[in-house]
Amino acid sequence: MKFSTFLNQTKAGFILKNLFLALIIVIVAVFLLLAWLKQYTEHGIEVEVPNITGMYFEEARMTVENNGLNIEVIDSTYSHKVPLGAIVEQDPVANSHSKHGRIIYVIINAQSVRQVPLPDLQDISYRQAEATLKSLGITVSDYVYEPSEYKDLVLDVRQNGRSLESGERLDEGSSVTLVVGRGKGTDKVTVPQICGKKMAEARSLLLSKSLTLGIYEYDEKPTAETADLFVVYKQEPSAGTIVVEGSHVNIYLSTDIEKAIIVSKDDTDEDFF
Repeated sequence: MKFSTFLNQTKAGFILKNLFLALIIVIVAVFLLLAWLKQYTEHGIEVEVPNITGMYFEEARMTVENNGLNIEVIDSTYSHKVPLGAIVEQDPVANSHSKHGRIIYVIINAQSVRQVPLPDLQDISYRQAEATLKSLGITVSDYVYEPSEYKDLVLDVRQNGRSLESGERLDEGSSVTLVVGRGKGTDKVTVPQICGKKMAEARSLLLSKSLTLGIYEYDEKPTAETADLFVVYKQEPSAGTIVVEGSHVNIYLSTDIEKAIIVSKDDTDEDFF
């Protein structure tokens, strides 16, 4: 029996013929599917990722879209290395290669400078103070040495010539000056009158006279609402006393202004009359 007759006239031949046709259909279908997938995924077609770090978002979006890519913001942070609102990081990185249409994920710099509270640095070593400030993103631009009973301890923190209070908020990335003790001097100075003044004013005045603030006590516990109301009502040594440069002056504070006036008047009468 001829093979063509076998395929056309027998049941087995009919089945074999259909299997053969099915195999051909499968092969053609797979070939077409692979061709479609190659076109759909653009297999082997890559584009170079542009450098968009430092660009603002709209500028970066146009740049990546012109390169056949997309962009998406995933986070924000603060950095002084790029302008506020600009792109800090990108993934994939610049100059790498990526498939057409891939998303470039970016991290945007904050729109405003982050602020950090100034910690209490009084009476700690200048090295410890510098390390503490560095961890907060604050740099020490200069040191000023003043007479003090204790050498190498921080007496004051200044910015643009102004004394700063602990808790005051500073721009991250800004710099400050540390006033550091260098030990007692040999010259004599007169203790100024600081009764009636607030803590910051008293400290600044003492430093201007080459004296340092010693212990300070409140006649009642200060709160967030009353902390700025306290004034010095008593000081030791009293105003007019002659001491060596770098000596400590202890102060006592109250919210009672009359108390400060009465005590300071008594000190003045005792010292000068």
